[in-house]
Amino acid sequence: MTRSVEIYSTMLCPFCYRAKNLLERKGVQYQEIDVMLSPGKRREMIERSGGRTSVPQIFVDGTYVGNCDEIYELEAKGKLTGILEGTSAG
Repeated sequence: MTRSVEIYSTMLCPFCYRAKNLLERKGVQYQEIDVMLSPGKRREMIERSGGRTSVPQIFVDGTYVGNCDEIYELEAKGKLTGILEGTSAG
């Protein structure tokens, strides 16, 4: 069962497109939060991600998972599916 996935992004970010593409290829539905359209959401993202200011920032069930490079690294290590399905802590 896929967990709740949130991705903070902007429309102009190539890393955001890359991260969303990976999630979509894995069949994951996600809530996209555009921080350009809602400046308050950018502050929220920074607080939730431990001070990270770049996009994308990705959360699974409210837990910070990483940015684009980090989720691709998890995928390369075979850990991303388990995180998304709730069968692995990473």
